[in-house]
Amino acid sequence: MQVDNSFFKQIEHIGIAIKDPEKSIPIFNLLFNSTPYKSEAVVSEHVLTHFYQCGPNKIELLEPTSEESAIAKFIEKKGEGIHHIAFAVENIEQEMTRLKHAGFQFINEIPKKGADNKLIAFLHPKSCNGVLIELCQEIAE
Repeated sequence: MQVDNSFFKQIEHIGIAIKDPEKSIPIFNLLFNSTPYKSEAVVSEHVLTHFYQCGPNKIELLEPTSEESAIAKFIEKKGEGIHHIAFAVENIEQEMTRLKHAGFQFINEIPKKGADNKLIAFLHPKSCNGVLIELCQEIAE
């Protein structure tokens, strides 16, 4: 199955699951020689996010705030590390339709509000060779 990636504008961010922010954040502060430009709770996902700017891209640290969090379950099963790769898109609904027609499965069938002023949707890792892919569209203000 060949997909035209011209619909993806760029890698928007890479999500990294962390267990202990008091340990992880100082490591990333040293790595990037900066502090997160934003920390934001996404209550619906039971997660606290911490964003670093890295050139045109971002790194998102994902800290679970509840045992029910998908991030907590991910860490329990696989340990800390890369959780997902997010791609910026112009029109998330159009992209979802295109990808569904190409045979991809989505975890959420309609876009939802995510962190950093984005509408988001996740493609199921089973349809992406084991990689969790997130689509992100900037919400117009």
